[in-house]
Amino acid sequence: MTEYEEKTLISSRELLEKTGISRATLNNYIKLGIIPKPIVQKPLADNEKAKQIGYFPQTVLYSIEKVKQMKKEGNSIESIVKTLKGITISGSFLEEERGNVSSLETHVRIPEEVRSTAEKELTLTIDNIQTPAYLINYQFEIEWINEAAEKKIFSKSIKAIRHAESRNIFRLFFSWEFNDYMQNWENMIDFHMAFVKSKFPKDHVEKLYSGISEREVGFLEKVYDSTVSIPTELINQHYITVIKQDGSKEPYKIYSTFFREGIFFLYVPNDSLLEGVDEFLSKRGQVIKDLLKLRLPTLVPFCVLVADLQDSVRICAELPPEEYFKLINQMWKTMEESFKKYYGIYGKHVGDGIVYYFLKERDSNYLTNAIYCAMELKEEMEKLSAHWKVQKKWYNDLFLNIGINEGQEYFNAVHTSTSIGFTALGDTINYAARLSDLARYGSILTTKNLMNKLSEEDRQQFHFGIQRKLQDREVFIENMFSRVVDFVNPEDPKYVKFRDIAALPITEIVK
Repeated sequence: MTEYEEKTLISSRELLEKTGISRATLNNYIKLGIIPKPIVQKPLADNEKAKQIGYFPQTVLYSIEKVKQMKKEGNSIESIVKTLKGITISGSFLEEERGNVSSLETHVRIPEEVRSTAEKELTLTIDNIQTPAYLINYQFEIEWINEAAEKKIFSKSIKAIRHAESRNIFRLFFSWEFNDYMQNWENMIDFHMAFVKSKFPKDHVEKLYSGISEREVGFLEKVYDSTVSIPTELINQHYITVIKQDGSKEPYKIYSTFFREGIFFLYVPNDSLLEGVDEFLSKRGQVIKDLLKLRLPTLVPFCVLVADLQDSVRICAELPPEEYFKLINQMWKTMEESFKKYYGIYGKHVGDGIVYYFLKERDSNYLTNAIYCAMELKEEMEKLSAHWKVQKKWYNDLFLNIGINEGQEYFNAVHTSTSIGFTALGDTINYAARLSDLARYGSILTTKNLMNKLSEEDRQQFHFGIQRKLQDREVFIENMFSRVVDFVNPEDPKYVKFRDIAALPITEIVK
């Protein structure tokens, strides 16, 4: 070795002394590629007792100081590696023309693409994730998925599946298509079953999706017993290798995190870096907001409750503007707790109307909960009406007229720059709105279709029927239905509005 080469190298021992890092940290930096592997040879100094010792180019001092600086600035190790990898130089620089070497900076050659990456901060978002990612709800149905996950993990278009139950992740894993694509499909089931165990007891396995076979239940119960549940309050990291039927392997590091709305999975190939993952996942509110905006349009069973304040135009005209808005705000605040209690989801509405959805995928008791919520709203409105009578010293009664319907429609998020609402497309919401308009004096109207979907036991919890005029008095006939046309006087101006649902059988829920 020449005298020049001896002067431009530093031993591992000197390096540790000058930088203050541990040998374990040094080995880690070598492994990550932040600094080059040492040149192992006989000691250059006479006082060295070791037979072999590692030597590094002097430029590694710059690299290590840069790492320390970037750590202090809050950069993740992934970001540091991406910035510095390729900037440090290996022992091969000794082969370059030595006459032009005058300073440390001369040796450090920073490629332009690396320089631009270092100079501007890259922010990871839902829209620019290039590696597989998806969100599943607590029915374990895929709510959102990117193209990389469709291609690399499932090998099919998940977005084309409109029925939520058909996007159940375990149903997909058991499908012949997935088994034909992925050799180790059982490992995917093992991994995802750990999340089931985090949220549900073992007897929930047989309820994972409709039509689950006894063989599948038996298989999943064995997996449930052998797996370890995942902590629900942390950002977790896991490792899995996807083995395709052709024998090719794709190892991944998987990040997972729990939200109230579901579980998010992000796959990062082991041989690549995804800058900003930790920062991205730490912004939980923004992440779930973005995911809900992109939620797949889904054909799902649900209940919708539409409520309107009776004579709202007249009340608005009678009250000063500030008092009318005070009334509406009190009404909303009073109702909000009831909707939370019964798992209602806020829907898009206009004016002083109220629209809430009760999804089967979130709540197996969605039918009864919608009815209980309506009855509770009626009670709360009676209290609010009494309060305003005393406060305002008026004789007006406040009535919230409610219509409830059940159906299966496309359900999706509708977002603006300031908020997210949910809406359904189809007759289900339209019929509920018509029933709310038909209802009077705080009544609750619903369809025969909804009542027929209740079990006999659930149906017995409610009193429902039809008011009939018998001579000069009203008689309530229990467990009866009537057509909409029988509720409306043909001479009423509203009759035309209900003509297209005239034959729809409905009933009134009284308690």
